[in-house]
Amino acid sequence: MTNFQDYDPSDIGQVNGNIFGLPFDYESAKLIIFPVPWEVTVSYGAGTSNAPQRILDASPQLDLFDFDRPDGWKQGIFMVDIPQDIVDKNKYYRNQAAKIIERLEQGQPLTIEPDLTPVLAEINQASEEVNQWLYQQCQQAISDGKRVAVIGGDHSSPLGYLQALATNYHDYGILHIDAHADLRDAYEGFKFSHASIMFNAVKIPQISKLVQVGLRDICHDEVEMIEQSNGRIIAFYDPKIKQRLYSGSSWIELCREIVSHLPEYVYISFDVDGLDPKLCPNTGTPVPSGLELEQTFCLFRELVNSGKKIIGFDVCEVGDAQWDGNVGARIVYKLANLMDLSQE
Repeated sequence: MTNFQDYDPSDIGQVNGNIFGLPFDYESAKLIIFPVPWEVTVSYGAGTSNAPQRILDASPQLDLFDFDRPDGWKQGIFMVDIPQDIVDKNKYYRNQAAKIIERLEQGQPLTIEPDLTPVLAEINQASEEVNQWLYQQCQQAISDGKRVAVIGGDHSSPLGYLQALATNYHDYGILHIDAHADLRDAYEGFKFSHASIMFNAVKIPQISKLVQVGLRDICHDEVEMIEQSNGRIIAFYDPKIKQRLYSGSSWIELCREIVSHLPEYVYISFDVDGLDPKLCPNTGTPVPSGLELEQTFCLFRELVNSGKKIIGFDVCEVGDAQWDGNVGARIVYKLANLMDLSQE
């Protein structure tokens, strides 16, 4: 690694193995990023397991001046190596999961020959092992005095981190950017499905609030769960956001309303399919409409301006393409800097 004192943030980005080409390692960085190359349960487009590599590849070409945190890079940001064993397991179990998804899409039970219920149990066990791996990694980093972020993979990726935060914060909320509510109970039988991440998150009692922004592809059961949550889950549906903006409300007003529902400590979970698909067209489950990138950054700024603390974040569902990696890298850098700013 380059000596921190000799590093010129205006110079050409270095391809040195670290995200953004920054001159930090685990010991010298304040923020540790864990890549989780896992997308076993994706039910539409594949490729998000390669997102950590795509983001890493794109990141050195970003300029490092940030309007919210001009010297934010100085906090020290380090992305640990992409775990090859998880890459290998993902490839194997993704192929196994495809058999289950195909069977279900044909309207046939898993129990007909060949019986796929043991395969389902094996996939659920493998997903649990990934959760436990991430939980242990995050716990260690937090105990080392580090901040933590996660780059997925599909949106099931950060569950272990959410569980680790629950052992360190007795009350925190999630600000969730997504086209989908992800409140399905074991979608397609997968206990840790990408479509079940928030269903699993709200099982964690320390998560007192889930505020979802940009939802526009949602099932009846999820709407019912939101409506029956006694205010624990608050949804800002994309069509209703647009209608209010078209009627003259300002985005700043809406941002402040969204932020008002969150507690002091906030985790940001950013599924890029919450954005307009032109920004990340190769995401796993793209949906028309959605948020602009600067709209989300404005929302995060208002969160920081409110005095609330960003305690962690994930960026998930970035597609396996150069442009998507470029956008994903910018989201990671912005969130890293705003988290640093919020904790001053």
